[in-house]
Amino acid sequence: MSSYNLIGLMSGTSMDGLDIANVHFSYSEKIGWSFKIESSSTVKYEPSLLEKLKRSKQLSAFDLLILDKELGMFFSTAVNKFITEKQINSNTIDAICSHGHTVFHQPNKGITHQIGCGETLAFHTGIKVINNFRQKDVVAGGQGAPLVPIGDKLLFKNKADAYLNIGGFTNVCYPNENTKAYDVCPGNLPLNHFAEKLGKEYDFNGDFARNGSLNQPLLNKLNSIPYYNLPGPKSLGTEWLDLDFMTQIDGAIPPNDTINTIVEHISFQIAKDLNSMLAKSVFITGGGAKNSYLIDRIKVHFKGIVHIPENQIIDYKEALIFGFLGALYLKNQTNSICSVTGASRDTIGGVLHLPN
Repeated sequence: MSSYNLIGLMSGTSMDGLDIANVHFSYSEKIGWSFKIESSSTVKYEPSLLEKLKRSKQLSAFDLLILDKELGMFFSTAVNKFITEKQINSNTIDAICSHGHTVFHQPNKGITHQIGCGETLAFHTGIKVINNFRQKDVVAGGQGAPLVPIGDKLLFKNKADAYLNIGGFTNVCYPNENTKAYDVCPGNLPLNHFAEKLGKEYDFNGDFARNGSLNQPLLNKLNSIPYYNLPGPKSLGTEWLDLDFMTQIDGAIPPNDTINTIVEHISFQIAKDLNSMLAKSVFITGGGAKNSYLIDRIKVHFKGIVHIPENQIIDYKEALIFGFLGALYLKNQTNSICSVTGASRDTIGGVLHLPN
């Protein structure tokens, strides 16, 4: 029996905050892996830091290095406060496992870059840190994404035929013997963008979409984007969103109608993928799982059963699984699957930072 007490950190592309989860993982030869989320919390970004993150791709190399340290300090403060508020004995934490915040993701050019300095985080918390989970897979010729499928396969086995996470982007996992997973389409990122034009951070419960009207010409344009005809492994980044997706949208279309049409596009692409893989059931997590209108539209297009788990799993699955990637790293087990990413081989991704 092996056990690990870890803190998982997730700073997603939707930039809605830092998700923190303290998770206890156990492994036995007979049962395999199991987990228990001991406590969890989300810390909103300070407005000035959020603005820098939104502009991070445009920063000079020097300013990006400064932001890397600043974000590492924000992570440190957030974790230390979390440990105090949840009354956790920091000496019992084996490691902090941090995804970081993605600035660049262009694996076809051999590039994926996440910020949130691991050395800063380790020094100021006094706890070992594992981060940079994606880079080794990219070096091995992979997409460096998605990484969540290893958790779907080993932690949530037998819950459904397919596992869907609707975060900033939408990714799917089919955890059979030859596990397949990839980014399907956008998720919350473009929806949040247009919700902000209506004075909200996001489309609560899908109300904006529900009150909008479908723009068929826009839907046709979105569904014709070449990415959707590419075979996996494949992954999406904000560069693709800016250049290939958002440029299709006519700014003269009312925001409610744009949101409605994007939801229809997302739900159609999701269902098309699930149906083509003959999935009979899907397990949905991520912020999009709380968008009831989006879920309703998926149910219209998808022929199978839709499972929505409890809120803690919806909200903290990615933080949980990045903790799990750290557990696999510490146990010297594969945490990136080449059949998912397209790498030349399975790898154990991550970089260890010691606090002293």
